[in-house]
Amino acid sequence: MRKRSKRYSAVSKKIEKKNYSISQAVEKVKETATAKFSESVDIAVRLGVDPKKADQAIRGTVALPHGIGKAVRVLVIAKPPKDEEAKEAGADHVGFKDYLEKIQQGWADVDIIIATPDVMADLGKLGKILGPRGLMPNPKSGTVTMEIGKSVKEVKAGKIEFRVDKDGIVHSSIGKANFEPQKLVDNIHAFLNTIVRLKPATAKGQYVKSIALSTTMGPGVRIDRNEVVAH
Repeated sequence: MRKRSKRYSAVSKKIEKKNYSISQAVEKVKETATAKFSESVDIAVRLGVDPKKADQAIRGTVALPHGIGKAVRVLVIAKPPKDEEAKEAGADHVGFKDYLEKIQQGWADVDIIIATPDVMADLGKLGKILGPRGLMPNPKSGTVTMEIGKSVKEVKAGKIEFRVDKDGIVHSSIGKANFEPQKLVDNIHAFLNTIVRLKPATAKGQYVKSIALSTTMGPGVRIDRNEVVAH
């Protein structure tokens, strides 16, 4: 633990307590990525919303132009013939009752679940298991759909799902520290533009309050919100 603390303290000194442009923040994050593995680059956006209000519970998807740098494990819950469509599109796991039973028994070794509307009555019964893990499919995020093949291909190509937490913050991975800087910049712009487009009409005051970028093991780097959002 001491070793990590020393490393963290050392890289933290490279970060000034100021707001950086997106490209500067990417440079700083890459500079502080000193772990022995390829760290994820994560973004946290604090929003001026009340997540308890249904119309302000920000949730959506964004197709990151360069993906997040890791294989996304997809489970599709569907009946024939949609199950075959899912397999052809490259889903890692496909089934119906067999997977409902596995989930009931505690299995959830996937990153995203996509389902057809006709299975949601059964899948919905597993809400207490899937909800806390952020795995419950939702029409708003495009994970409840009849276009199974299209949805699987989009997720595999870099489409990610996000939602605001109870503190009004949206967290997401937007790539790896070994990405070329411009690829991270492109992904960040795509993510932030999507967040801005989802601004609820009922949200009052400042919508995007703060933005921070960090690696898995590194300190946060503040991004100037004015570069992305007008007052």
